Amino acid sequence: MCDVIGKAMAIEASMTRRGLLRNAGIATAATTAGAGLLAGETAASQRRGRSRGGENGTSRPASRNGAKNHRTRLVLLGTAGGPALLPGGEDRHGISSALVVDGAVYLVDCGLGFLRRYQQAGIGPEGDGPFPSLLASLRAVFLTHMHSDHTVEYPALQLFSHLSGLNNPSRQVGIYGPGDRGVLPPVFGNRPAPSLVSPDDPTPGIEGMTGYIHQAFAADLNDRIRDGGFTDPRRTFAPQDIPLPAGAGDDPNGDPAPSVDPFPVFEDERVRVTATLVKHPPTFPSFGFRFDTDDGSVTFSGDTAPTPNLVKLARDTDVLVHEVIDEAWVRGLFGPGPHQPATQAIIQHLLQSHTTIEQVGPIAEEAGAEKLVLTHFAPSNNPPQRWRRARRGFSGRLLVGEDLMQVGVGTRARRAVQPRGGAR
Repeated sequence: MCDVIGKAMAIEASMTRRGLLRNAGIATAATTAGAGLLAGETAASQRRGRSRGGENGTSRPASRNGAKNHRTRLVLLGTAGGPALLPGGEDRHGISSALVVDGAVYLVDCGLGFLRRYQQAGIGPEGDGPFPSLLASLRAVFLTHMHSDHTVEYPALQLFSHLSGLNNPSRQVGIYGPGDRGVLPPVFGNRPAPSLVSPDDPTPGIEGMTGYIHQAFAADLNDRIRDGGFTDPRRTFAPQDIPLPAGAGDDPNGDPAPSVDPFPVFEDERVRVTATLVKHPPTFPSFGFRFDTDDGSVTFSGDTAPTPNLVKLARDTDVLVHEVIDEAWVRGLFGPGPHQPATQAIIQHLLQSHTTIEQVGPIAEEAGAEKLVLTHFAPSNNPPQRWRRARRGFSGRLLVGEDLMQVGVGTRARRAVQPRGGAR
């Protein structure tokens, strides 16, 4: 696909250099942000965003009261797509979600600000000591792919764990994520190959990435371990590259989401986690995850364009948590058409990595999902009524996600279950 884009850009030689740079800059911002916030947000929309939140623009847990009596509940910690920090983004932190089952917490992605949202959500115990044992109930972490907006606060999880309740090496927290890509993605556009970052290991997976985090913060870690008695995070966390089904990684650049059946990743006494490959080129591997509990199932799309793999994974799920992009917004970045071939190729490059408002409802319907919860919004400052159009083609219940929203799964428990650090 990227080779086609490069050829299209070469054909468009009649465009001015300024126009090319403008379009390239917009495309880069949209791609790296997962199509983040519009820089020119109006004052009215900023006021509307603040009115939904609490003090200092933070969002209130929209459905926490309705979910607190459920043994199993979905918690949206952050709902913004992409790493761009643009005006009007105060209400949505970086992408991250949690599934809480009988007080145990299973985390999906570690976007910007997720630790603060984790604290605000009230899903971790406070503890009796001088420091809150915020993370004591964390059982496992699942990373959908290696884009920075999904992993940027993963280092903070490693570094802040000791004083947040994760200081018992006898109970390691598993980290499950992509393995080494194995091959570099092609260069986007008709330009020379840039120099590589970390040429000796340019495509590490979660195991390699975790080792580099420890290297980068070695001075801090050695100081705190030797002088303060901190627990070495290498004893606290157990990062594991998720193995792929046979043959699934043969062509990362040509077919990043070949047809696969859902495959097992993790299981304990509360949840069974399966995964599939989803379509988010050029990233590979990119995962969707399904959590099955005694109360029901929750499926996370990760970042993906429509793919049969996800429909298969989400079959008859109780809750489908799905990313979404506004195609009209993407096209609006480049002004009214008709567009030159290169510009049209860039637009398609963006749209072929994500799922549009018009596509997401039919996907949930085909999967037979009971509820569709939208998240990873691109752009994150769209008015809610724009996202509500996703209900077209879907006969279940649609929820437009907000930071700190909680959604109950299954029937309510007879009494509220308090998060407890001693959950086994």
